[in-house]
Amino acid sequence: MKIAIFGGTTEGRLLSYELAKEGAAVTVLVATEYGAEEQGEMAGIRVLTGRKNTEEMAAILAGQALCVDATHPYALEASGNIRAACEQAGVPYERLLRQESPMAERAVYVADAKAAADYLSGREGNILLTTGTKELPDFGSIERERLFPRVLPMAENLAVCESEGIPRHNIIAMQGPFCRELNEAIMRQFDIRFLVTKDGGRAGGFPEKLRAAERTGVLPVILRRKAERGKSFEEILALCREAIRCGSF
Repeated sequence: MKIAIFGGTTEGRLLSYELAKEGAAVTVLVATEYGAEEQGEMAGIRVLTGRKNTEEMAAILAGQALCVDATHPYALEASGNIRAACEQAGVPYERLLRQESPMAERAVYVADAKAAADYLSGREGNILLTTGTKELPDFGSIERERLFPRVLPMAENLAVCESEGIPRHNIIAMQGPFCRELNEAIMRQFDIRFLVTKDGGRAGGFPEKLRAAERTGVLPVILRRKAERGKSFEEILALCREAIRCGSF
């Protein structure tokens, strides 16, 4: 049975490994070379790298028995494109949802990065940005010296930081997820007062960020997730295993 997985996440990687062990022919699609490196290699898994439009996705999906969207919980545009490609290719679509974290008691929740910037623009103190470079332009109204973006150590990310006028000594280029101790050390080192973050769940090191913020007196500013419908990792895995056994789809 052929199964396509749009990955780049911990869940997508683990799901691909489990399904390959079950005998499925798995195609994993990731957006970046970093995603491909994290995915790794395994017999029974083909990895395709690079961002694709709906038509290109549909062409790849043709002949697949099932498509699992295991992209990041905040990648709503990508999920919409994947759904459209599945409809075009006539392939069943399943959304794998990462479990949402409980509401933090001491935090500010906002709709998106622009709302976070509006909240922070009238407040003093350094800001640790852990939302990625895609949202960095939304903080254009805030003094560059206050912004400390933590980004993956990739040339394109450094280029975005430079184009946005971030001082080089403010850029934290590291690969996570990070333990509580390292988060805490970074917050203390750069005299951070606010943490801007997404709810990346346990797989994204979200609990460790919140614990570090609590211990250092940093106020988390959390971008809310948009409501989605889907299934848990366990539900998707069980569905795929049953389909492989029965030869369904």
